[in-house]
Amino acid sequence: MNLKLRFHKITHWEYWSVYSIYLPLFPVWLYCAYKARTLLFFHGANPSIKYGGMAMESKKEIYDLIPENWIPKTVFASSEISFNEIVSELKSQTINFPVIAKPNIGLKGLGVVEIKNTAELENYHQNNRYDFLIQEKINFTNEVGIFYHRFPDETKGKITGMVKKEFLSVKGNGKNSLKELVMENPRSAFQIKAIEQNLESEMQKIIPENEEILLIPFGSHTRGAKFIDISSEITEKLEQKIDEICIQTKGFYYGRLDVMYENMELLKEGKNFKIIEINGSKSEPTHMYDPKHSLFFAWKEITRHWKIMAEISRKNHNKGFPYLDIKEGFLALKNNLAIEKRLRKVSSVD
Repeated sequence: MNLKLRFHKITHWEYWSVYSIYLPLFPVWLYCAYKARTLLFFHGANPSIKYGGMAMESKKEIYDLIPENWIPKTVFASSEISFNEIVSELKSQTINFPVIAKPNIGLKGLGVVEIKNTAELENYHQNNRYDFLIQEKINFTNEVGIFYHRFPDETKGKITGMVKKEFLSVKGNGKNSLKELVMENPRSAFQIKAIEQNLESEMQKIIPENEEILLIPFGSHTRGAKFIDISSEITEKLEQKIDEICIQTKGFYYGRLDVMYENMELLKEGKNFKIIEINGSKSEPTHMYDPKHSLFFAWKEITRHWKIMAEISRKNHNKGFPYLDIKEGFLALKNNLAIEKRLRKVSSVD
């Protein structure tokens, strides 16, 4: 990384490590743990999701909770089944290429790829020794993250933030190669390894003026997407629809819904969208990553959401949900870190 990029990373907190952002808030976690009466209070936030959605949760098991008309068609591909069985299941579900493949236990968009044909799917299957999901590609081109919570003793939930995700792309000027354009913008330059891996044959081509090239087609901050806080766009109708879906998602009280939608006006009406993922207690209030927000704003939002999570956990415990064994909980977190490390390597993300 050259000096210019290093300086940009130092002066823009959104690129800092998880430890740099969260470690100063450890006293807040301890306070929340005291209120919830358990250090691992995340466990009680979503009783139907493994470890509340903090670690080692199965995406398939979460999809099974969501009303199926709100999610993409999905096939579970066990690491133990043959490729022919996978293809047969895709045909029976009438899922056509291109498709999206993602690890069943994964995070931060790591290991998620778009697959255009059978040969690419076979290659993905052969090179990954873990269970994964194959989903129909949603035709909507816009994505938001919607943070939702509901207290167990209440009948109505609330959206506490909404973030628009701008996928990583560059626009040609008729003079520079794709690689030169990528390196001009720190946001894309930080993703150069992954971009070269996906667009290796295109990197030296001159991009015509005003032609836009989508570099990474996923709305993950880890994968270079720009997050824009649009919490001001939350409407009563949207909140009602999200609340309706989440109440039907048994045992889900706290987390973020990643949603693909047709256009903002229809989304605000609670129409024409699909839920591509629900993330549990490890969810971040990702609207805080809008470049206009300061680190102090982020700390305020994290603190606010941790306090909500702790209260939900305490109320679920009072209703009979057991506390998580400390040893088991820390082992799950350790295993989750190992999976993240492996997926970062596969995805060429530092």
